[in-house]
Amino acid sequence: MDCWSAENATNAFLTTLKMGERGKAPDVTEFISAMAGGNNSQLMVMACTGHPGSVLLGLVAAAHQTGGRVVCILRSEEEMHAIKGDYAKFVEFVIGDDVKTLLASNYEGADFVLIDCKLEDFQQVFEAAQQGVSVKSAFIVGYNALHEGPKLSFDHKGYFLPIGEGLLVSKIRVSQGKNIGGGRRSHWVVEVDECTGEEHLYRVSTSPNTN
Repeated sequence: MDCWSAENATNAFLTTLKMGERGKAPDVTEFISAMAGGNNSQLMVMACTGHPGSVLLGLVAAAHQTGGRVVCILRSEEEMHAIKGDYAKFVEFVIGDDVKTLLASNYEGADFVLIDCKLEDFQQVFEAAQQGVSVKSAFIVGYNALHEGPKLSFDHKGYFLPIGEGLLVSKIRVSQGKNIGGGRRSHWVVEVDECTGEEHLYRVSTSPNTN
């Protein structure tokens, strides 16, 4: 659904808070939940290394608001058995080493893809997710982006947000199977209040270059 729902974003954010599992950087979970909920995401796919932690709860909260599905791709059965019990009622778990192929063949209709930057082939997976979008509008998000350090590349048209361990956010719009070159683009801007140290997030739309 190609429209932003402030109500869903707010409700997903509040639902995540009520779940009560807040880790080292709780703002990451809540921000991801609000973004997925506000996007009215219907198919949310997460690819991670090891236990996804509270971040997966953010997608579950968003799905509660949108009526969507949550799929979590893991690399081994051991990882699945360690996690599945806590999320079995809310998340579909899939095991596979080749995340790129899974995204392209099984989940090309995903409108919110969340990727752990700690994956060895993270950048290839991120780019494959962007190229495989078949719905009208989709968010591709990388978390733990600071793990990439100097290797972090912005060639894949993502915006870096200094939230928690870092987020890399890309919004893709497609028309008849092709990326839209025109139209308005949107991204997130982070401003820090010098007095309080609080971070304020704004969603900004910009017009494309006419050259």
